[in-house]
Amino acid sequence: MKIVVGLSGGVDSSVAAYLLKQQGHEVIGLFMRNWNDASVTLEDECPWIEDSNDALMVAQKLGIPFQVIDMSELYKERIVDYMFAEYEKGRTPNPDVLCNREVKFDVFMKTALSLGAEKVATGHYARVDSTIDSNGEEIFHLLAGKDNNKDQSYFLCQLSQEQLSKALFPIGDLTKPEVREIAKEQGLVTADKKDSQGLCFIGKVSLPTFLQQQLTPKEGEIVEIFDVFEAFHQEKPLFSSKLEELAFLSSKIQYRKSDGKVIGKHQGAQFYTIGQSKGLGIGGHKESCFIIQRDMENNILFVGEGKSFPGLFRKAIKIENIDVHWVREDLRLKNGESMEVMARIRYRQPLEKAKLYQFSEGLFIEFEKPQSAIAEGQFAAWYHGDELLGSGVIS
Repeated sequence: MKIVVGLSGGVDSSVAAYLLKQQGHEVIGLFMRNWNDASVTLEDECPWIEDSNDALMVAQKLGIPFQVIDMSELYKERIVDYMFAEYEKGRTPNPDVLCNREVKFDVFMKTALSLGAEKVATGHYARVDSTIDSNGEEIFHLLAGKDNNKDQSYFLCQLSQEQLSKALFPIGDLTKPEVREIAKEQGLVTADKKDSQGLCFIGKVSLPTFLQQQLTPKEGEIVEIFDVFEAFHQEKPLFSSKLEELAFLSSKIQYRKSDGKVIGKHQGAQFYTIGQSKGLGIGGHKESCFIIQRDMENNILFVGEGKSFPGLFRKAIKIENIDVHWVREDLRLKNGESMEVMARIRYRQPLEKAKLYQFSEGLFIEFEKPQSAIAEGQFAAWYHGDELLGSGVIS
């Protein structure tokens, strides 16, 4: 089988390419150049040059063809511009999820298929399987990677059945130590290379620096909220319907400056996210203060002391119908239906017991336990067992 591997210059994609070559496939390595601006990176040299050189050396070692394709214009349009727009609105986007949906498994995949490839492989710690349903249709299943510490199925939560039908994840059954051991045994230059901490396929980029270079700083106030207002909010009314209850549980507390006390200044609410405690420059507290709300219109950050502060938590979230995505379209809920699932609202968060409720007003996820630091713009993903069923953007 002719397979294109997205070689990123890291150990995971290097081993993915090696495994496919060992299985007898015709393998082609493609490196995506997604960014040209070195001014926002954490090092003097353009990181994509180092990464592409490492990818080239891996390809040469494995004896496979190698190409670099420039996708920087597309990446800026679909990922970076979207990311800035979301931060300006006071939302918290996940560029890695978008990169997989919009770049790797869309334009990059189409490029690979145009080269005659039957499948596209990446170094994600995830698995894909398929079954045949009662109508004879092939259903593709997105499964968690076997390495619980590295499972990256969450980053693939926006993929479609069509995309999964062409996707391969060769290292999904391996652990990270096993992947590094294979790379060492084969003498691959990436064997001991550290995992990228930067944005998807850009390199070692500091997100705060990135944002500050693109968004205009504007001084605003930090207002601390105390328990009195919280206690008031916790008085739950009686509900006439489940929808009414979910609408209440998923609603944000609308703080006002008069609800608390001004304790500091910041350089722009758009540079911060819900649940953040670092970089606020707040002292004089026993515990750290956490951002519990952002008023983008008035450029105010509202904070509460301690990671157990009630204002950090919500028991339910809402996803607008337009933002609901089912990997398993055959399991999509109809209005009035519900489903028990395991769910997470961010990468590396342990899966939590929850229940989906579909209404004409939107999809709601009610968690068994209140969830901390829910931020609009994040992706919530839901699972059954180790299969990721769907996802959506938190509103």
